[in-house]
Amino acid sequence: MKSPAINSPFALAVLLVACVDSGVAQLADNRPNQIESLQSDENRKPLSQADLLNAMLYTSKAFRLAEQKVSPALVTIESYGGVSAVQGRITGIRAQGEGNTTGILISPDGYILTSTFNFVQQPPVISVITSDGQRRFAKLLGRDDTRKICLLKVDGVSDLPVVEIAKVDELKIGQWALSLGVGYGDTSPAVSMGIISATNRIGGRAVQTDANISPANYGGPLIDLQGRIIGICVPLDPRSQAVGAGVAWYDSGIGFAIPLDGLEKVIQRLKKNDDIRPGFIGVLAIPNPAGNGLYISRVFQESPAAKVGMLVEDILVAVNGNKVNDMLKFKSILNGMEAGTDIELSVLKGGEGTPVNLTITLVDPPKPKNQLDGIEVPQIR
Repeated sequence: MKSPAINSPFALAVLLVACVDSGVAQLADNRPNQIESLQSDENRKPLSQADLLNAMLYTSKAFRLAEQKVSPALVTIESYGGVSAVQGRITGIRAQGEGNTTGILISPDGYILTSTFNFVQQPPVISVITSDGQRRFAKLLGRDDTRKICLLKVDGVSDLPVVEIAKVDELKIGQWALSLGVGYGDTSPAVSMGIISATNRIGGRAVQTDANISPANYGGPLIDLQGRIIGICVPLDPRSQAVGAGVAWYDSGIGFAIPLDGLEKVIQRLKKNDDIRPGFIGVLAIPNPAGNGLYISRVFQESPAAKVGMLVEDILVAVNGNKVNDMLKFKSILNGMEAGTDIELSVLKGGEGTPVNLTITLVDPPKPKNQLDGIEVPQIR
């Protein structure tokens, strides 16, 4: 049997991953010139079957080495008590707030990032098990409902392990990514392999990956092959801020992680017990049946929209200069903004005339009655 040539796509891929074990520590996405050289050099010898087998073994070894580098900074989170969800429950692989979950240490003195999905039941007792097997109690500090992350703190520690954070501007579409999590109560994390599918998703807050991200590893890290943390795995949906939004995508190859690089200001707010909430305007809108823009079908009393004089039959043309002709675009823009943010709306008053610019300060959305905090009131924006 003839050995595959070096320009075989499979042979090229496994050879490049093998470079990780040999100390190169750079993947295909960082070596475009060398890839082009490999593909175009007809004088290179073909890989033997043994070479291919070794390259495949190196690939799995690279994954294991990356996982082993990060594992000391992973914690298993257990919570006890809390309210029961009566509406908006996520069924299937696991209901929100149930079972062991994953967190990642971000400082030696015991600050831990995880996903808000794991704390929808508002448990009064939280414990974490660190990689050395010790169980410690933790308290929940602030939460960011726009990114679906929250911050825990373990007191009385100063030497817990942390790992390096990957730089956002160095992430490349197509590079390897691994998701880790202990959502089923295992003592060691489950690992899922994929790539970075896109960056700057969900209002610029997230990276997208096809590595499996599900309730089993929400709160766990997405890492690169150098064992650096890319971000925290969370459920997200560009159309909604509901607590379970994005969960239904877990088996579709669409998952999201919040990068840790550049998150310092958010973490400082969470340390101060600040809750970051999605911005609320206070209107319902539908596509304009007469043309471009969105027709305002309802304005809620005492809402930011009502306070600047928006009325039913107004036409919303643009948000911060971005034209909006459908609800998906409107929601995508709003989901990238938090309460306290000033935005500018371009509105046709009564659907006629020249657009008027209105400046609105977004506020916290109203809390739904008889539901858990964080479950969205449908359609209210």
